[in-house]
Amino acid sequence: MVLSVLAMTVLLVPSLMLPASQAMVPTNLVPESEVVMQKVVIPMHIPSNPKLPFGCVWGTVQNAAHGYPVEIEIYKNGKPVYFAQANVTSDGSYQKYFRVANTVNGHETNIFEGDYTVEIFKYVVNSTSSATKI
Repeated sequence: MVLSVLAMTVLLVPSLMLPASQAMVPTNLVPESEVVMQKVVIPMHIPSNPKLPFGCVWGTVQNAAHGYPVEIEIYKNGKPVYFAQANVTSDGSYQKYFRVANTVNGHETNIFEGDYTVEIFKYVVNSTSSATKI
């Protein structure tokens, strides 16, 4: 009983001591009413013998809404297999690496193999609003 109370205290005290400005709250500097989502769909093929153990989805966002990440969804035969977010840098670029193969004790296992559909969701400032580019 004492041990569990001590464990809870150790877990709670550091989080209670953080200033509110350091809380893990997303900072979207563009009002949601001035942001629109753009969807891009691209095919992706991962060979059965990849040269590297990872793949990457990358690109740029024109007129990116500051504080909004790019969302990446990967599907195989219409079924979801991977979801991720990538931060957009100040020049509008983004990238997200993911494992396509894994090696354990010399045995390689493919995590991804074959044909996939990648859906990329980008959040941009609506050009028809009164918002200005940040």
